[in-house]
Amino acid sequence: MSAKTLVMASACTVTLLMAGCGGKIVYPQYYALEIPQAPRPAVSDARLPATLAVRRFEASPYLRQGRIVYRQAPAEIGFYDYHRWAEDPAATVTTAVIDSLRSSRLFTFVRPYDGQGRQDYLLSGRLERLEEIDSGSSVRVEAKLSAELVDLRTDATVWTGDADETLGVETRNVNSVVVEMSHAVQKSIDRLVASLDQQLIAK
Repeated sequence: MSAKTLVMASACTVTLLMAGCGGKIVYPQYYALEIPQAPRPAVSDARLPATLAVRRFEASPYLRQGRIVYRQAPAEIGFYDYHRWAEDPAATVTTAVIDSLRSSRLFTFVRPYDGQGRQDYLLSGRLERLEEIDSGSSVRVEAKLSAELVDLRTDATVWTGDADETLGVETRNVNSVVVEMSHAVQKSIDRLVASLDQQLIAK
């Protein structure tokens, strides 16, 4: 085999490998949770003369690797290879929780925790689950959040709560799954904030 033929053969081999042995190249698709911004209250006076910092929500390790998760059995976790999160869902949840708390007018002000300043309360939370659940012919999504509130003046935990929501998906495609995941996360946030509100106002 001549050198020219060898070079051409090598080039063809590389081209085939890059194209997946002649197949179409598949690029990842990216998705984001879409949680509507909570309405701004008409009255600005806070119901509690206290300030709140919200720590960035943590997430279970399998939710941090970027790919959208599905389950076909309770103990089995699967990952889409080409359907991924454009933004860490835990970061989106944190922003939405802060927005919802500001809208509730429970505190004088609510801000992301940055280790600076001195707030009265600190809220820490965790995104426990965010996944598609495949069960026979049906598709559902599940979101679960948990959180706790610490009084920084006494270092006492004054509230803990969790909330989860499971919703059906009518159209079997990933975009519809993500839309319902957004709804499930929003409902879970609403329940967490309502529980926190009830606990503090009742004190």
